[in-house]
Amino acid sequence: MPDYVAKAVADPARQADAVNDDRRKIAQLVAFSQVKPGDKVLELIPGSGYFTRVFSAVVGPGGHVYALWPDEYAREDADGLSASRTLAADAHYANVSVLTQPAAKLGAPEPVDVVFTSQNYHDYPDPFMGKVDLLAFDRQVFAALKPGGVFVVIDHVAPAGSGLRDTDTLHRIDPAIVKKQVEAAGFVFDGESAVLRNPADPHTVKVFDKSIRGHTDQFVYRFRKPKG
Repeated sequence: MPDYVAKAVADPARQADAVNDDRRKIAQLVAFSQVKPGDKVLELIPGSGYFTRVFSAVVGPGGHVYALWPDEYAREDADGLSASRTLAADAHYANVSVLTQPAAKLGAPEPVDVVFTSQNYHDYPDPFMGKVDLLAFDRQVFAALKPGGVFVVIDHVAPAGSGLRDTDTLHRIDPAIVKKQVEAAGFVFDGESAVLRNPADPHTVKVFDKSIRGHTDQFVYRFRKPKG
């Protein structure tokens, strides 16, 4: 565990988040994402800012975190967008800025080292997001990254072979289709983490079901943009 990750997780400014750290494996996931001091991070659909706060502390004053809210998602979660803007206005998070743009037109103000999405990749092809073409989306992520940069995808596991069938109903996605699509965009698979896997999850219930909420089986994939 890099010292800068441990220090970022221990930041007193995120004390309210700490109750979820063991369950959500924040330190392990940030270390797996390979974010380091000075990096530029593009975080997709940052929710409450749980990861944003740690990324901000890791990259420090020499780095930057772009919290990206697709317009379509922001219409469904105005409170989340407002929370990101409040966070970015806090002097403690001076290296955070908020981006809003159409879901189908992903971009960053500058080349970034890491693109990160947790529990939201499955949302992009859904009707409320405009049925974004995921291969085109992955190519936009590829274009936003520096050569050698990484794309980290965390999401809820759907049954093997189900493809995109359950994205809008159960809010799950088949890991195999994610890997296939991201690699088709030019990425190289660079590893996975099992810290969020849960074999007790049947994969057939909605992720918000009280029997599994907060403890779904999740895959954690890292893809790399080749340097050449």
